[in-house]
Amino acid sequence: MTKKPLPVLIALLFIFSGCGMFESVVKSTFPYTTNLTIPASSESGKQYTAVNMATSYDQNFTKDGNNANHIGQVMVVSAKLRSTEPAGFNIGNLEYVKFYMSKHDGSDEILVASRTDITKGVGNTMVLDIDNSNFLDQLVRQPDVRIRMVYKLRNNIDTDVTVKLLLGLSAYPKD
Repeated sequence: MTKKPLPVLIALLFIFSGCGMFESVVKSTFPYTTNLTIPASSESGKQYTAVNMATSYDQNFTKDGNNANHIGQVMVVSAKLRSTEPAGFNIGNLEYVKFYMSKHDGSDEILVASRTDITKGVGNTMVLDIDNSNFLDQLVRQPDVRIRMVYKLRNNIDTDVTVKLLLGLSAYPKD
């Protein structure tokens, strides 16, 4: 006679889905991502801004309809920038880049990641320096999270470039 572990796993999932530990693991698993466009009209040596909304597979941090009231202390634990269009765009064409997270209207903006010492030959992917000095609990509970990228080009570009930001978040269970 074989045992059926699937029903047991499903039962455990339902039991633990109401606790903070399970919710914090789920919230910490799926990154927030956004695509930002650097237009070809951007000139080197000048500071520019690009804005877009961020999404996550498990975006619903709101307290209505889920167990988000069991988690707290949400912060950035990792950040990565990758060029997606063209995929081979050298991020080293940027002198610096800073990323801010805010509510959809731009209020309550917080610096979450940056890189001020980008080397010329970094390639199409770069790990960013994170700023986890602020908790993002209130921002990620918003229905929409806005990401603002501030950047300065080292060299002019001849085509629009799309970069993807991946923000890894960590959430801890509340007592």
